[in-house]
Amino acid sequence: MRTILLIEDDTALRENTAELLELADYDVLTAPNGRIGIDMAKDNIPNIIVCDIMMPEIDGYGVLEALSIDEKTTHIPFIFLSAKTEHKEIRKGMDLGADDYLTKPFEEEELMSAIESRLAKAEILAKSIPPVSKTKEDEGGLRDLNELKNFFDDNGVVSTYTPGEKIYDEWSHSNTVYLILKGTVKCFKLDDGKELITALYKADDFLGFTSFEKSMLHQESAVAIDNVELAGISKNELKEILTKNKEVSLALVNVLSDTVSEIKEQLLQMAYSSVRKKTAQTILQFSQILNKKPDEAIKISRADLASVAGIATESLIRTLSEFKKKNLIEIEGRNITIRNLEALEMMV
Repeated sequence: MRTILLIEDDTALRENTAELLELADYDVLTAPNGRIGIDMAKDNIPNIIVCDIMMPEIDGYGVLEALSIDEKTTHIPFIFLSAKTEHKEIRKGMDLGADDYLTKPFEEEELMSAIESRLAKAEILAKSIPPVSKTKEDEGGLRDLNELKNFFDDNGVVSTYTPGEKIYDEWSHSNTVYLILKGTVKCFKLDDGKELITALYKADDFLGFTSFEKSMLHQESAVAIDNVELAGISKNELKEILTKNKEVSLALVNVLSDTVSEIKEQLLQMAYSSVRKKTAQTILQFSQILNKKPDEAIKISRADLASVAGIATESLIRTLSEFKKKNLIEIEGRNITIRNLEALEMMV
């Protein structure tokens, strides 16, 4: 039986999570703070550690650092568990060597999937003996997508945009790829003067990918929805990085494939969904992209909502009024607040 060390200062969450893991046939050790967690890890050498960040005595970052410098524990897969969702906090954890990062509240499936995938990876690496020695080409290279994002953070040219400010125009030359450090960006095309939103991007997403050919132009425009901060590097520099780092290239292909799948799903929604379903799904989509809790207002124009939903603005406004009368949402100016999340989700 594989052993999991769960380090969490919230008693209810610690006990509930431990029970879930035990039901999944794991042997679970628990610690209420970082100091005790470090001692338990060194004494028991668990197969994987799930650790909160904000804790008394020693926080999660301190736990990871302490275990990383000990030969007995440095190999143990480490998953951060925290309510923090800020880009820099996620990046800090990954910089220290964490294998994954889950934000509270989390679904049981998310936790199990993260644990199982990290255990599987550790098992594969453990069987890879003797380890392959690094070549000169490998030294200083990037190992995964997180390290690529770190490279954008450390070496990219940082630019900021205010709400409504254009980042790049359709048919302009595409010379730079961006990592969104903060905020939300919408991409759109103009058709007979009508704005058609093609995608929404949030913090930690890449933006501006086109062909690596020098003459390639942007096929859409990009505008900041709120205050946006970007880190950009040239396509030529990124092409050189990807050429030298195959694992990073494969990971990036997976990310771009997922993006294409999401856009296809959105197009299917636009083509086949009813007006009510489209409106409900679009409100939920914006809420997720903007990282809003159900009781937090979503500040978005009716035109943007209608564009993403693929319906006329007039139809959207009528549907929003209907949702308001049924107490599904609350409307105040441009602000929309979800009042009955379950009812909206049932429409989708």
